[in-house]
Parts: sequence; structure tokens; C-alpha cells
Amino acid sequence: MDEDARNRAARYRMDPDAERVDESADDEAPAPPPRRPEDQTLWVDQQVRAAMARGEFDDLPHAGKPLPHIDTAAEPDWWLKRFIEREQITGVLPEALQLRKDDAILDEQLDSLRSERAVREAVEEFDRRIVAARRQLQGGPPVVTQLRDIEVEVAAWRARRGRRTQATSVPAPEPSPRGRHSKGVGSPAPTRMTSA
Repeated sequence: MDEDARNRAARYRMDPDAERVDESADDEAPAPPPRRPEDQTLWVDQQVRAAMARGEFDDLPHAGKPLPHIDTAAEPDWWLKRFIEREQITGVLPEALQLRKDDAILDEQLDSLRSERAVREAVEEFDRRIVAARRQLQGGPPVVTQLRDIEVEVAAWRARRGRRTQATSVPAPEPSPRGRHSKGVGSPAPTRMTSA
């Protein structure tokens, strides 16, 4: 095989999509040798180096830093959790987990409501979601969130609301008058005159 045929064969192995020139019409022309894994590895390395030269890897997260350690045995779905955090996806938790999350912040949500009727409706809706999640047959994590008693929640809401209004309505203590005999903060200490 002459040197030109070798170069064409090597070029074909590196880039199989390149145009092949059929210079000889005889059937004796040798077919290019099959691609070897080493050739594919070289081609991939060349593509990576070219992308690095173009700067396509410059702004990647953790550039120049070690990758964070991930304990895959303790956290098998680590990639899914990271994806949800990175893309800020909400509302995709299984209902049992979403109920736990909502249960943790329910008091804050109730405190933002202005009427007892709205508090009752919010607690009723929350309880309905718990009952519906317990009835579903789709599997997933168990529903461990407890139902909320409407009367208890309304009483707690009233108590929290009363404390908030007392805290805002308590007047600040008036400063004590500073006179000769008062010992308030900032008043000078009495001095004794001693005879020599």
C-alpha cells in the first residue's frame, strides 16, 4: 500500500464523515481498515482539547476546586436533589413529603391570615390534603403528618395574635426625670465635701 492510501485510511479513521475520494475504479482497491478504540480515544481527546482552546470549559462550576464529596450510599438520589436545588424546581415532591414541609410552616402561614374564618378554612384544606394523601394507592413515602384540630389551631392563632398586639401596644418606659436626688442612668454621682 502506498503512502497516500495510508494517509487517506488514517484520515478516515479519525473522521469517518469526511468525503472519501474514490480514485480507483478497480475492485482491487483495499477497503479502509476498521476503526480501533485507540483511534476513537485520540479523536475524543482532540475534540476536548479544541473545546478547551475555544474556552468552552472556562466558566464551569467548581473550576479550579476539588469536586464536593458525595456519599452515594447514604444519599442515593443526590443528583436529583442537586438538580432540584440548582434549577429551583418547586411542587414536585411526593405529597407525603410536601405535607411534612407544609406542616412545618403552617403556623407562620396561619399567623399571616387576618380572620378566624380564613384560619378555619386553611386548616380544613390542610386536613383534606392529609386525608387525600392517605387514601392514594400510588405508593411512595408514608404519610406521617398528623391532622390538625381546627379548634386548637384557632385558639393558638388567637393567643399568638394577642401576644403580637400586646407587644406592639406596650408603651416604652418613660425616662426618669434627672434631678438632684435621682439616681438614673447618666446622672452624676453625689460628691462629698471633706474638710481638710
